[in-house]
Parts: sequence; C-alpha cells; structure tokens
Amino acid sequence: MVRLIMSGKGEGKTKQLMELMSAAAETETGCMVCIEASHNISFSIRHQTRMIDAGEYQLNSFDTLRGFISGLYAGNYDITNIFIDNLGKIVKNPDVQDMETFLQWMDGFGEKNGIKFVATLSADPETATDVMRRYL
Repeated sequence: MVRLIMSGKGEGKTKQLMELMSAAAETETGCMVCIEASHNISFSIRHQTRMIDAGEYQLNSFDTLRGFISGLYAGNYDITNIFIDNLGKIVKNPDVQDMETFLQWMDGFGEKNGIKFVATLSADPETATDVMRRYL
C-alpha cells in the first residue's frame, strides 16, 4: 500500500505525516522507519519510529533510494511502515517518469513484503499524473 500526500509548500504535509506516524505507533506491532530530507521532525515523533536523515546517505536518486529501502528491509524483516518526508528534496529535481516508476515499485514491494508506505511531495495536486493520482 502506498499513500502519496501532495500539496504546496507549507500546506501541512509534514504535520499530516507526523499524525499518521503517531497513529501507526499506537496500532502497529512492527518497526517503523521515517526517511526525511533533514532533521526537521526527529524530535516531534514517538520513539518507535527510526529516523533516517537522507542527507547522511546521499539518497539523491530513485535508484539509490530504492536500494536503500531494500537494504533496510533486508536487515530488518519486521518493518511494517516506511514514511518518506518530501521526496522532492531527497531526490533533487525528480523526473515525473522516474517518480511514477518509484511509486509503482513501492506499491509492489510493499504488497509483497507487508509494508505500508506514506510519502509527501511538495507540488500542486492538480499537476499529478494518472499514476500519482492512484496513490493520493
């Protein structure tokens, strides 16, 4: 399962993501991971969520991010939720086609391994492609 939260800058995407993380911490029994572009929210979440600063790992392409997520899961099969805050900042200048491919990969990977993904993207929802709309 993939959920994409898409809206303009400063419109509450990170707050919504934090609320979803908090709700998941109350109901999920597995491990949770949040990949963020910088340490913006690390002090505002519950201890059950492992915070990862993407800048420390140079996750600047969807291929690198896909490999990183695969490696996280290979090292911990108990991961049930992965939250990604601001895909556009993590993957600088993302190509729309690459974004669609990544969303579809997350959907398949999540379904196969029982992982729920939530990602945020700073962009006008009106610009979302058909593939992106499936996950809004």
